[in-house]
Amino acid sequence: MDNKKLAEFLFPHIKTTARQYREEIYPKRELPEGAMVTRFAPSPTGFLHIGGVFTSLVNERCAHKSGGVLMLRIEDTDKKREQENGIDAILTGLENFGIHFDEGVTAQGEHGAYGPYTQSQRAEIYQAFCKELVEKGLAYPCFCTEEELADIRKRQEADKAMPGYHGQYARCRDLTFEQIEENIKAGKSYVMRLRSPGKPGGRIKYKDAIKGQIEMDENIADVVLLKSDGIPTYHFAHAVDDSLMGTTHVIRGDEWVSSVNIHLQLFQALGLKPPKYAHVAPVMKEEDGSKRKLSKRKDPEAAVSYFTEEGYPKESVLEYLMTLANSTYEDWRRANKEMDMNEYPFRLDKMGQSGALFDLKKLHSVSAEVISRFDAKRVADDIIGWAEKYDKELYDCLSSDGDYAEGIFSIDRGGKKPRKDIAKWSDARGYCSYFFDSLFVREESLEFDAETQKAALEKYLEVYDPNDDRDAWFDRMKSICPSLGFASEVKEFKAAEPGTYKGHVGDISSMVRVAVTGRKNTPDLCSVMALMGEDRCRARIKEYIKNL
Repeated sequence: MDNKKLAEFLFPHIKTTARQYREEIYPKRELPEGAMVTRFAPSPTGFLHIGGVFTSLVNERCAHKSGGVLMLRIEDTDKKREQENGIDAILTGLENFGIHFDEGVTAQGEHGAYGPYTQSQRAEIYQAFCKELVEKGLAYPCFCTEEELADIRKRQEADKAMPGYHGQYARCRDLTFEQIEENIKAGKSYVMRLRSPGKPGGRIKYKDAIKGQIEMDENIADVVLLKSDGIPTYHFAHAVDDSLMGTTHVIRGDEWVSSVNIHLQLFQALGLKPPKYAHVAPVMKEEDGSKRKLSKRKDPEAAVSYFTEEGYPKESVLEYLMTLANSTYEDWRRANKEMDMNEYPFRLDKMGQSGALFDLKKLHSVSAEVISRFDAKRVADDIIGWAEKYDKELYDCLSSDGDYAEGIFSIDRGGKKPRKDIAKWSDARGYCSYFFDSLFVREESLEFDAETQKAALEKYLEVYDPNDDRDAWFDRMKSICPSLGFASEVKEFKAAEPGTYKGHVGDISSMVRVAVTGRKNTPDLCSVMALMGEDRCRARIKEYIKNL
């Protein structure tokens, strides 16, 4: 068959050649030695999974630690499954978690010299490369209907043959030009297939940057390159795009390991240098003593929207994901508490080969540590921003007085042992509600009898001075202890015979704390009362006495 004639017949509208795309339109990148070009390439067929953020973070670290380039490519060739606003949801999710791309699709449009970065806009590029494969005798049109393909599968089952479109089961592989011409003129739908050069029993080897040496069967199937609408399959688009865009490392989920034989064969057929592959194990969850993949259906934390709605700062999520990505990260963080996460020497070969376990309790702990290092203004601003969307009542309280809000979150912040009460912004209401009369609810009480508490609180009101500093404030607390039958010092109480004292100064402080805040545990009480003001504190104590 005259392959050039067939190529021209199938693609008469394609005037730019694959060679022109390779050599002129997409020139080789000029980058430093060792620089990695990576890409995150999601499909807008569902919500952005936390596993997607994990994979994008690994791509980002590899690119930027090596002085390379990170791209965002949208693989939107599956129009039937594409979700409405799916691309916007991906962009928003990635932006919320601080994954910054050097090139690719953005909310404002596309940026970079190697676009379009949206696959549905690259149809003619794929067709040019398919045309070249036809010219080489490595691609052909297939007119098999769904019924005919089902019949082939039945025959293979009966023959106990390997499933797939290959060998004697590839009905359209050896059609003549005249038969092809007749079918197309008759309006028959067709796809373009690779004429696989693979041989039954053949084996291939490749080195995965995470999983190490992998050996697998050579691909013998005539896989689909272009669907009937002229849009490529993932396999073909991947080979064309990653070659033209200069991708050096394809870092993706390990569900694609089984397809590497197809991909390497496509690069070979196209005469292109393949990238290096690194397959990331899925994010897992422990359930009933065993591990399973995080499920979009079962696990709310599978969707990145969960972390936004709960109010986890992006720094917390990324910090936690880094502990999953490299086993040495936690030791590095303990030794470098104040250092930026990006200073960590991330390495692909330090990634685990089995699925990392996603633990919400561990995330909670990591996030509380991260937030404890934020300044009060950052905390207040972020909580107000979160509450505006998710807790209107809290938003109204905090936004009405920015200085008061900042003051709330400044108490016990900083120093060597900062408080870690807040692990996500949705914790804020529980943390600060007692600072606002409209949100205040008494949550706890003390075991001391009503008369003892009443006497102690009335005595405290006599000596309470809102102008006292912390030392003077506590000295006044101590001064009322003897007349109430309490020890002024804790060590004095512990050293005394049982029954000598009703309690100690810490118990008096607890009575005041519960009366003012409704809690047994709060940040520094002197600072809390100073911020709340004398009128509110006296009113709270009097109201508590009245209700004893």
